[in-house]
Amino acid sequence: MDEKHILRIVKDTGLNAKGVMAVAGLLAEGATIPFIARYRKEATGSLDEVQVQTIRDMLNQLAELDKRRESILESIASQGKLSDELKAKIEAAEVMSVLEDIYLPYKPKRRTRATIAREKGLEPLATLIWAQEPCDLNTEAAKYVNEEEGDKAVPDTVAALAGARDIIAEMISEDQPAREKMRELYHKMGEFVSKVASGKDEEPDAAKYKDYFEWTEPAMSAPSHRVLAMRRGANEKMLSLRISVPDEYALNLLEQLFVTSDNECSVQVKLAIADSFKRLLSLSMETEIRLETKKMADEVAIKVFADNLRQLLMAAPLGQMAVMALDPGFRTGCKLVCLDAQGKLLHNEAIYPHNGAAQAAAAADSVIALCQKYAIKAIAIGNGTAGRETEDFVRKLNISGVTVVMVNESGASVYSASEAAREEFSDYDLTVRGAVSIGRRLMDPLAELVKIDPKSIGVGQYQHDVDQNQLKSSLDDTVESCVNSVGVEVNTASKQLLTYVSGLSSRLASAIFNYRQEHGPFACRKDILNVTGMGAKTFEQAAGFLRIRGAGNPLDSSAVHPESYAIVDQMVSDLGCSVTDLMNDPQLREKVELKKYVTDSVGMPTLNDIMSELSKPGRDPREKFEIFQFAEGINDMKQLSEGMVLPGIVTNITAFGCFVDVGVHQDGLVHISEMSDSFVSDPNEVVKVAQQVKVRVTAVDVDRKRISLSMKSERSQAPKANNTEKRSRPASRPDNRKNSAPAGKPRRNDRNSGGGSFGSSLNIKL
Repeated sequence: MDEKHILRIVKDTGLNAKGVMAVAGLLAEGATIPFIARYRKEATGSLDEVQVQTIRDMLNQLAELDKRRESILESIASQGKLSDELKAKIEAAEVMSVLEDIYLPYKPKRRTRATIAREKGLEPLATLIWAQEPCDLNTEAAKYVNEEEGDKAVPDTVAALAGARDIIAEMISEDQPAREKMRELYHKMGEFVSKVASGKDEEPDAAKYKDYFEWTEPAMSAPSHRVLAMRRGANEKMLSLRISVPDEYALNLLEQLFVTSDNECSVQVKLAIADSFKRLLSLSMETEIRLETKKMADEVAIKVFADNLRQLLMAAPLGQMAVMALDPGFRTGCKLVCLDAQGKLLHNEAIYPHNGAAQAAAAADSVIALCQKYAIKAIAIGNGTAGRETEDFVRKLNISGVTVVMVNESGASVYSASEAAREEFSDYDLTVRGAVSIGRRLMDPLAELVKIDPKSIGVGQYQHDVDQNQLKSSLDDTVESCVNSVGVEVNTASKQLLTYVSGLSSRLASAIFNYRQEHGPFACRKDILNVTGMGAKTFEQAAGFLRIRGAGNPLDSSAVHPESYAIVDQMVSDLGCSVTDLMNDPQLREKVELKKYVTDSVGMPTLNDIMSELSKPGRDPREKFEIFQFAEGINDMKQLSEGMVLPGIVTNITAFGCFVDVGVHQDGLVHISEMSDSFVSDPNEVVKVAQQVKVRVTAVDVDRKRISLSMKSERSQAPKANNTEKRSRPASRPDNRKNSAPAGKPRRNDRNSGGGSFGSSLNIKL
């Protein structure tokens, strides 16, 4: 464990050094984040999952920095140029940009103009000019004139001076202090300058980028969705995108650094400075800022995606009860399946409620008969094509004791074609598998959605534009966190769900699943140790998150870790009762004196967790399921009108607002400025995915498939004589998802969207 890394993390995060060191040690031993955060609170000082993830990520970044540092030291040493002073500078560098700046003069490069000038023997002239001492420059330059033919020719003094300036320009571009000042200048004054690409302004594909045909805004404060939109437009050759700073500021800064006299040599240095900035430094800094703003935009977009995914995965489950599921369709009919309380497929058929009165009557008879036969308690209907029409058909049947629920079917088709679906339902076609997924998603969203690639679930923002490795890591962390937060019933869980349990690999998850299939349900947690490949270390990581309902020891169905069973046994021994009595009787729990059970390895955090778990053993942290119904008779965009108030379900949250399904096959946008009567800085403060909301229609554009919605109260919709309320700009969101966004050009310096204005003076210390 590198002590420097620990100190750096403590410095940057403000976390306790002991806790950081404990996390680093546990991670090095193979412990998972959920396990560390849940069962090692004494060691870490009760650091939560986010803090543990931060430590892990910083350790990885510092390891990458060290790896690059070693590579640079090796490269410079092989050139015979590694002095003690240079080595000390490299070892002291704390960020990658500084490390790369130090290395730049020694970095192997292709043949440059400066390289060619050196080959012509012009470096002494460049050194003379760089010193800026008084001299007869033409006389000095004439000494380097070489009229011989070939690559080393210097035909006249003009060429000699030009070559010397090329060397100086490269020296300036590789100067570490100069690069630091330029970097600071670009951070303070760099602006995105977006224009329509030549000849593209009339192309249909360019229309979605129209807001950026003539657009400028500060680079470092541009909001994530606009950065990614402009970059996508540039990648598709619809926009030209640059990051620029005022030339006069840059040249003035560089002249302050490098111009030391006022003579002929100084004039040449100024010319070299202008060339260096235009040809080398500006392009290098632009590349850096492009990468930096992309990284920042990625982080925001990935966080939005992860937050949305967490909310979707943690959506309220209907629970274990018999469910009928319908995957709707018009001409091809609706695929109907019946599932038992554990999600097992009992029956499937196709019904045709939208193909004439006779077939509708037959479909009605089938639905009613099947509900009776399989004791159906709820009917799940996919929200895709024909979803609302199918919902109307089922509701009009008025089946007593049966709840009808519309289910977001995003990703169901992806699951139905997956290897997991083929393995489980090899004898059934894609439509049956999709309907099963819809039904199971109602019963337990988490257990079903883990089978689908999160990018296919439809809650992301520019997910295809961000760093895919970073996105995958973040989404995997999110799924793992949700699965372990809820806990997994080991005797009913799918292999996909088991894979996300702390400590379990896909191979071991399959082994547990197969062992259960061969030997029957696990009777207790200890039985899991019989699975091939399940060692003591892995069992330690996984056991607390695995549940066994109906086990002989009631603790096996709780989040109490087996390593703490002895503590509970001592408690019940002291009280003269059973574990079940302690769980069921709050008065008995009040008699427990926790301080009696504190040891060197077990402290109050663990004891408090045990008592909390005993009071609600195996509790599900998800909210209680609430029935929702769209407005009757409103099934199509054309039926919407301004001022209409409708119930809706939040389907996606972005940095600029949230999208709401109101049951017309096209989500509408509630812009951040329309989410509340008061100022909103983060949509997550107001809504969450799958939340039921009331919205007012403010605009409908059927041709562009865009719906604008508001969550403000009616009184706040009235125009104000002097409206000083902070408002964010309309969002331009070129995206190919079904979510719609209102048109409207973004405006500069919008406070709610992250824009900002610069003062008239630039404060960069030299």
